[in-house]
Amino acid sequence: MTEPPLDPSPEQAQRLLERELLRPEYHRHDVLQQLMDWISRFVDGTVRAASGTPPLSAFFAMVAFLLLALGLTWLLSRARRTARAERSRAVVAEHEVLTAAELRLRAERALAEGRNGDAVVDGFRALAVRQVERGRLDDLPGATAHEVAAAVGAAHPPARDRVTRTAAVFDEVRYGDRPATPEQAAEVLRLDDALAGRP
Repeated sequence: MTEPPLDPSPEQAQRLLERELLRPEYHRHDVLQQLMDWISRFVDGTVRAASGTPPLSAFFAMVAFLLLALGLTWLLSRARRTARAERSRAVVAEHEVLTAAELRLRAERALAEGRNGDAVVDGFRALAVRQVERGRLDDLPGATAHEVAAAVGAAHPPARDRVTRTAAVFDEVRYGDRPATPEQAAEVLRLDDALAGRP
């Protein structure tokens, strides 16, 4: 077998490199096997290092590692739960298609029947949908009460504080399971009237 030239041309160098990389020793392990080998080496090294330390130190190190793993697991689950909750905090459900008048009627009926929480929820939804219908608010399916309040407050600056307070009541009732008072429910409807230009 002849020796390769000491100064190969680019084409010769590429052929030599391809031939070298085709050798079986480069393909003995797949990526998963390499990962398993690395984990095995890491665990073996950790066990060897721990065997040279006093038992009490090794115990505390294991407890600290376990607490760290549990903390990370808890944080990840909480982050996932928070993301799901934010997605479900929409003022108007995306699958629900009702007009402002229909929502307002439901709110008035709930208030008359003493279901103050339902009156607050449907009243605030009616307020939001009415602003969309009148072109004062972009149709944002899945918008939260805070987002609706910010947009409505920008469109009606004199009512900004009332809208913000009403959005907070909506969140407390809808997501905080707090009971609403008849006055809070009536205030949502009065705010809807004021924004709609009704006396």
